[in-house]
Amino acid sequence: MIFCRVRDFWVSSATEPGNLRAVDLAPYRAFLHELATASGDFIRPLFGSHDVAIELKADQTPVTAADRGAEELMRALIAKRFPSHGVLGEEFGSDRADAEFVWVLDPIDGTKSFATACPLFGTLIALLHRGQPVLGCIHQPILNQLVIGDGTATTLNAKPVRLREPASLAAATLLVTDTLSVPQHQSAAGWEALTQRVRMVRTWGDCYGYLLLATGWADIMGDPVMNPWDIAALVPVIRGAGGVITDWQGRAPMGAQSTLAAHPKLHAEALRLLNP
Repeated sequence: MIFCRVRDFWVSSATEPGNLRAVDLAPYRAFLHELATASGDFIRPLFGSHDVAIELKADQTPVTAADRGAEELMRALIAKRFPSHGVLGEEFGSDRADAEFVWVLDPIDGTKSFATACPLFGTLIALLHRGQPVLGCIHQPILNQLVIGDGTATTLNAKPVRLREPASLAAATLLVTDTLSVPQHQSAAGWEALTQRVRMVRTWGDCYGYLLLATGWADIMGDPVMNPWDIAALVPVIRGAGGVITDWQGRAPMGAQSTLAAHPKLHAEALRLLNP
């Protein structure tokens, strides 16, 4: 029910970012950095520890004390600094989802990787203004990588980054979180067609795949099934780095249940192949 309510909120209030009234993002950008630093400091000591228990949620996805603790910490910081803002988090649901400003939190995107001492995970934090993401970050606390985007510019550790210029689809690197989930949610034939056209396919996935894309180390990243907390932060990051992000069929990403992100020169062709 939380997913549907938030999805309806995003769709019903959706406008293009250019139509939103001007917002001074400076204080929110600084606070976003604080949230990333604080959550990273909490997560880092728990990484690679056999003592961290792994539980299964009702949807059979894993969760750890690192997921829950990091989200609780960020929620407490938001409540103290911006008490009128809403929050949506993967682990503890929504609070004031209809507020003008809403923080969207995925404390560990890639819990399966985190729980097996693989650093291909990260923390996703987004700020929505009237339903649209105006700031987003991908934080990898083990590798000390913090990507922040606002839809017009994206940085890695405060230095500007852009998607790399692709030579062709045949030279492209395609990333996906889980190949086995594709035929469960999207066209298996379309996925096969795309994988046969690119140079390389790798499962360097979850939010780390989008970090690689935004910083010029990959060309296409796709996820056949997603949740609101998976998507929100990616939109300003990918757009700010010069990329295009939609759902698997080319529709707007907010409120979607899948994502396809790529360089503008590759995105349309990838969509065509994915949807035969």
